[in-house]
Amino acid sequence: MKKIAVIPARYSATRFPGKLMQQLGDKTVIRMTYDNVVATNLFDDVFVVTDSDIIYNEIVSNNGKAIMSIKNHETGSDRIAEAIENIDCDIILNVQGDEPFVNYKALSDILSSFDGEIGKTVDVATLKESIIKDEDINNSNFVKVVTDYNDFALYFSRSPIPFSREINFSPKYFRHIGIYAFRKDALLRFSKLSMRQNETAEKLEQLRYLEYGMKIKVIETESIGIGIDTPEDLEKAKIYLSSIA
Repeated sequence: MKKIAVIPARYSATRFPGKLMQQLGDKTVIRMTYDNVVATNLFDDVFVVTDSDIIYNEIVSNNGKAIMSIKNHETGSDRIAEAIENIDCDIILNVQGDEPFVNYKALSDILSSFDGEIGKTVDVATLKESIIKDEDINNSNFVKVVTDYNDFALYFSRSPIPFSREINFSPKYFRHIGIYAFRKDALLRFSKLSMRQNETAEKLEQLRYLEYGMKIKVIETESIGIGIDTPEDLEKAKIYLSSIA
């Protein structure tokens, strides 16, 4: 199967405008993300897809590949669907531009979801990591996911799920990591479907797949570092980068 990686990148992020152009070490956040994905050597090609001239120029001026998004889109998946519609590929991996510490193992694990007999039933694959701190479990910027016994997603939410009714029972909680791999036909189908209630309420595009009956495989992985949603996250990322340098 031909595999490509696409990184959707908006400049005007709601919670932290311009975050992808913030400096992290000797690179911008978006360039660090792009370079780390390329360095895995898992893909036939890697692109940034953006509606911003600033981000486009940041990538191409550093010998990367970028595509300008033509239309306005509600979600990153819609933006990617437009970009890859005429590209010859089977699997598209979507890495969020604000996940600069993405690594080989995490991406390799997610791509392996499409292997074997069960893999034939997978429309989308994504990642999760265990979280135990109450501040993370209750943080609406940390999207939680619950799965069935075959690790297919049942639901994603900004609220803590599952809700623990029993005082003496402590369920496991998992944070969803916003990295996806799609079959091309599933992604193109997604882009033609309208939002329904759950996606509209939670503002989580992955719920559209579930609401229309598509299957999302969720792979548990170790931490891939710090995603950058807020200025505070950027400061944490700088400290994290210093610790692994």
